[in-house]
Amino acid sequence: MTQLETLSSVQGRALLREIYRELRFERQLSATATLKTCWHICTTERELLRLTKRNVIVLHPLGILSGTSLWLQEIVNRHAYSTISSFVYFGAALLLVIVGLNRTRVLEDPAFLVAGVVLEAVLLMMLFVVMFFTPPEDQETSLLDATATSSSDELLRELGEIGRDYAAMGVQLETISATLTDLVERQDQMLSTVRDSVNAALSAVAPNPNLMAAMTRTTQGLDEFSSSVGTLGERLQALERREVEHLVREELDRILSRHILDRNERPSS
Repeated sequence: MTQLETLSSVQGRALLREIYRELRFERQLSATATLKTCWHICTTERELLRLTKRNVIVLHPLGILSGTSLWLQEIVNRHAYSTISSFVYFGAALLLVIVGLNRTRVLEDPAFLVAGVVLEAVLLMMLFVVMFFTPPEDQETSLLDATATSSSDELLRELGEIGRDYAAMGVQLETISATLTDLVERQDQMLSTVRDSVNAALSAVAPNPNLMAAMTRTTQGLDEFSSSVGTLGERLQALERREVEHLVREELDRILSRHILDRNERPSS
């Protein structure tokens, strides 16, 4: 919340111009409603938040006379002067037309001529009032300087906030970088552990070269032993055949010898 001493100050006048832009262009109020709201703010309003987006409290309202004067200077003169001038020109043109028609006796009733003169006089009076309350040039310059100063201060404040945000972002980035470095180190340790585990598993699954050589030699020995056993079997079979043949011969010899002896003994008896 901002407290403002009075709206007639330089800051107050700049605030009035900003309020007019807000009401007329941001909130899209009509020209009449905008002028009415600005007059109410200039004369009696204290809490501007009820009518605008500005959270500002005016400590000393100007009242009807001073507020209307400020309203004519800062609102009407700056934003409605061209409109009033246009109406004055229109009234002058209308008065010329009425005078011309009256001279040519198209309109013989003098009431139209009087109405045209009165209308043009009222419009000229309005233009006089607006021009009478024109703010002096040095005041406009001071307002412009104040606006430029406030804009510069706001820009510097925004730059300071941006710098502070960048500094906080840099600290966060450094923290994230340290965290990522720690994470990479832990990942390297995990990878080395997994690599050792894989190597151990491969060593356990893959056969030992020395064991394979011993098994090869054992297989060769078994093959040689099997061939030796086969050869021994063949020799044993041959030996057994010879033994059988020998036994058969002996049996045949005995049988033949007995038979011969039997035949020899028979004739002698």
